[in-house]
Amino acid sequence: MPELWQMALLLATGLVAGFVDAIAGGGGLITLPIILSLGGDPQSALGTNKFQAMFGSGSASWHYARAGAVDLSDCGRGVGLTFIGALVGTLGVRQISPNTLKIIIPLLLIAVAVYLLRHPQLGETERGARMSRARFDLTFGLLLGFYDGFFGPGTGTFWTMAFVLAMGFNLTRATGYTKAMNFSSNVCSFLLFALAGKVNYSAGAVMGIGQLLGARFGSQMVITRGTKFIRPVFLTVVLTITGKLLYDACFK
Repeated sequence: MPELWQMALLLATGLVAGFVDAIAGGGGLITLPIILSLGGDPQSALGTNKFQAMFGSGSASWHYARAGAVDLSDCGRGVGLTFIGALVGTLGVRQISPNTLKIIIPLLLIAVAVYLLRHPQLGETERGARMSRARFDLTFGLLLGFYDGFFGPGTGTFWTMAFVLAMGFNLTRATGYTKAMNFSSNVCSFLLFALAGKVNYSAGAVMGIGQLLGARFGSQMVITRGTKFIRPVFLTVVLTITGKLLYDACFK
């Protein structure tokens, strides 16, 4: 059981991470270092991180759905395929080194940032879809589900861009649907870590309470302020993730 000061730190960290993650993703950059600082092996830290992240993505999904930004009945197939992709990815991370991704993913994130900067109107209004919803769910559910289970950083960014570019969603709607898909992959990864006994439930639960509250505040900000609020936060998170991954790849 964490000490009192650790519980306060975990609660505050979950609150901030839940707020940021509900808007633009990237909450794991805030939570994982704190969990690692508590000690224990890295796999337990990853399992605990997925456990607490479920609270945030689940809370955000619920609040976006209540506000009408997400139709949860429209997410079933995508959630299921994302779960399958995450299952394969989480199992595969034990067998394959993710080192190659540490170089590739920052480059993709830089491309996302540049694209957003060059298209300042992107995601402000709904546009026509460029592929069928069934094909979208199959392609991105398996691909991004696998990525989230295998490696993880930037998953929310890639989901949001996929919904905007391929399905024509505005940024508010894309952010809401992203949280539903994130919830699916978080649950899948958590279950596998739990079966392996790699979850610190006391620390994860305290952080999860913060996630619930932070995700509520973050989703409300997106719903009330819309695209003009999301864009700068989204870009900041993308660049932060990119910098963190490049630093890890070059200096660790």
